[in-house]
Amino acid sequence: MGVPGVAPGSGPTARRMILGTQLRRLRERAELSRSEAGYAIRGSESKISRIELGRVSFKERDVTDLLTLYGVIDPEEREPLLQLARQANKPGWWHRYNDLLPKWFDDYVGLEEAASRIQTYELLFVPGLLQTEAYARAVASHGRPEAVDDEVERRVGLRMRRQKVLARPDAPRLWAVVDESVLHRPIGGREVLRAQLEVLLEMTALPHIRLQIIPYQHSGYAAEGSFTMLRFAEPELPTIIYVEHLTGALYLEKLEEVEAYGRAMDRVAVTAETPNNSRQLLAKLRAEL
Repeated sequence: MGVPGVAPGSGPTARRMILGTQLRRLRERAELSRSEAGYAIRGSESKISRIELGRVSFKERDVTDLLTLYGVIDPEEREPLLQLARQANKPGWWHRYNDLLPKWFDDYVGLEEAASRIQTYELLFVPGLLQTEAYARAVASHGRPEAVDDEVERRVGLRMRRQKVLARPDAPRLWAVVDESVLHRPIGGREVLRAQLEVLLEMTALPHIRLQIIPYQHSGYAAEGSFTMLRFAEPELPTIIYVEHLTGALYLEKLEEVEAYGRAMDRVAVTAETPNNSRQLLAKLRAEL
């Protein structure tokens, strides 16, 4: 039996965030401070903060003690929360790639699995969820075929596995806006790019996938860098903005940050060609290769 309010496809990261939010609400209802709650579980205020933000794994003993502290005694109310704590500690399918994944990206894969809507703006590459295997291999090897080894192949395998999220019955809606330069950049060579354009045409024919292209004359004005917005069906989860850089990534969820990136996404969507015109441009570029 599932936990009420938690989608079956939600990964451990999302479950931690949902449970953390519910524990915060229970603490506030009990009119207790984070430091008081931390003392009750032999921890600190900062530990309670990390728990409520879903930033750490849960010890079932801690959740049990907190529920008691917050006055949640009824087994029918306690058990779903304890079950959620147990589920939140189960590793996701991507756990076997932990030796390849930096910690900051491990969280992203879990959130991507749980999202109901993914909006992404990309300046350099075809979005990862839409890449072909050959294109992903060229990206992972930094354009050096001689550098392809077992590690590169596992990175490609991880990317291909991530794409299965779009084939689920409850697949998220993907809305991608890409700069036109992405479609001219010969990642992997001419044939790889041509095959990539063909796959983009196939994928964007699906009802839950939308692609818009920003033409050259408008590129560079609507937003300063690539980013992704992850939205969730669960009301407990905030919209997450993911901004990756060379050595890490930012996860932004404050209201003012989400609103700023939401406005930027609106601008790039208005600036870009419509989905139909974008498909026509894709077909034209494919024919020219």
